Amino acid sequence: MTSRWLWAGICAALSLLLLGGGLLVPAHLRALDTSVVRSAGRTGDSLPQRGRQLLESGRLGAAYLFSLAVQRVGMAGWDRLGESISNSAARYPAAYFWGNDRRVEEFFTGRRGEGTFSAFIVQRENREAALAHLAQSPSGAVLDLLRCRGLERTLLLPPSSSSAGQAFDTVLAESGLLLEGGHLTSTMIAGLRDQMDQALQDGNSGPLEQTLVDFGSLGEHLNWDQLSALVVRVPDAKALHALAVLLARAGERLPVWFAAVQLSGEPAAVTGYQTRFPETGFKDISAALWYGGQGVKELTDSGRRLYAAESARWVATHSPLGPVYYAAAGRSLQNPGLMLAVKLLLYLAAGFFLAAALYFSRPPVSPLEQALQVRGFRALRGGLIAAAFLLLTIILSEPFLAQESQPGETSPGLHLPTAGGAAPQSTADIKRNVMDQMHNPVVWLTLLVFFVLQALIYLSCRLKLAEVQRQPVLPRIKLKLLENEEHLFDAGLYLGFVGTILSLIFSTLYLVQFSLMAAYSSTCFGIIFVVIFKIFNLRPARRKLLLEAELADASGLAPAPRPPSASTPAMTS
Repeated sequence: MTSRWLWAGICAALSLLLLGGGLLVPAHLRALDTSVVRSAGRTGDSLPQRGRQLLESGRLGAAYLFSLAVQRVGMAGWDRLGESISNSAARYPAAYFWGNDRRVEEFFTGRRGEGTFSAFIVQRENREAALAHLAQSPSGAVLDLLRCRGLERTLLLPPSSSSAGQAFDTVLAESGLLLEGGHLTSTMIAGLRDQMDQALQDGNSGPLEQTLVDFGSLGEHLNWDQLSALVVRVPDAKALHALAVLLARAGERLPVWFAAVQLSGEPAAVTGYQTRFPETGFKDISAALWYGGQGVKELTDSGRRLYAAESARWVATHSPLGPVYYAAAGRSLQNPGLMLAVKLLLYLAAGFFLAAALYFSRPPVSPLEQALQVRGFRALRGGLIAAAFLLLTIILSEPFLAQESQPGETSPGLHLPTAGGAAPQSTADIKRNVMDQMHNPVVWLTLLVFFVLQALIYLSCRLKLAEVQRQPVLPRIKLKLLENEEHLFDAGLYLGFVGTILSLIFSTLYLVQFSLMAAYSSTCFGIIFVVIFKIFNLRPARRKLLLEAELADASGLAPAPRPPSASTPAMTS
């Protein structure tokens, strides 16, 4: 008995060790660990480094936004960077607005640049000077853009020839200067030329006007140096529009978004991440900025939320397991799928050793039941326990596993009072609620958990049925043994009722979002699996045993009953 407890302790210790190893692997199903972002940020420029580079190159306007971003994310050194920018701006005041673009600065000589570029170019003398300069450009794309001033049927802006045409001329001059100065990507220029062809040849000026408006929208928040630094990586009109919408709603967050886009070099990925996670995107991007442009790139490319495993980081910092943890983070960066598989295998192995510990902690089998032991079924039971342990560990440890969708901002609707109190819920509202639940990840996760649990119980029942069928006893005793397992065979129903009751209690306490479909799915799955087992598995097995028992009685092969004083039942077949 002592040796069994010793083996139980060893297996339990191994189970805890494997579980801890799995928790230390920074790979997750629906999250990106900060240690992985940190490993990605070891290469490339950091936020303060890029700010100093912009300062040294004379781009004071862009460097100033980087200093604000360093301050916003809470990194050290923002005050020194800001002081250096102020000193440089005192010596070269024009560098804050124009940066190191001497060509544009000399073109607007005598006109002080201040505020935003849209506020500067909208002034009549500046706008007309810019249009006159663009008319002398050797670039065919710039000249085609100026030809669009002759459009008479526009969709978003009044035509240039109208009394309100200054808006069209303003955004056109702004876009033309960016195009003529080589601040746009080749793909952006190609798309812009296609839009100009549609406007000039087909009369469809909508896409071109939207692009011009987006450039003007960016100019409303940035000066020339900042604007030219931001759009230099924008790949197409779609990414430009998303970026314009993002900055229009940024407010005080603008420096962080500017730094994330400029540092990562992927404006489409940054805006796409914020669109997908409008509630937590800014927080995650700000945290990723600690690790530079590669950290932001890794986060946005993953399409997952950022997760800081504080407990794992504490263990790595205060134990000898630190090198293992950071090595696993590096491997998770290079091959996340492999490391996730390693993590799940560690959980599964921990479940196997837990099953072994439970087996050794049980008292030895009595002599009466020795003949009922069937080789191989203990390992199968261990597999079921390991699978259940894996499922439970994933549910309890995986971050954001049941995260709900994050709806973006919507336009305010019109709410009119109704006579006679609140209107009853319409059929359309009911259908909409059902569709919302169908798209809710929490509902689908609940359905999956209940289904897997019922499937595991079904497999355990099948396993017990197969074990009884293979035990070396008479058919009539097998029937008695199956009757003894009725509670196990009905366990799916019991678990289904418990799951439904707990779901209703949690929803009543507002611990989870209420969903009748998720709540009653537990009972539904329980009924389905129990019916399948009893009709298609248990019923044929009992029928076969009944026939075998009757055949044995009819042929006289059944042994004579022993007196009540007999110590052991007959075990011969």
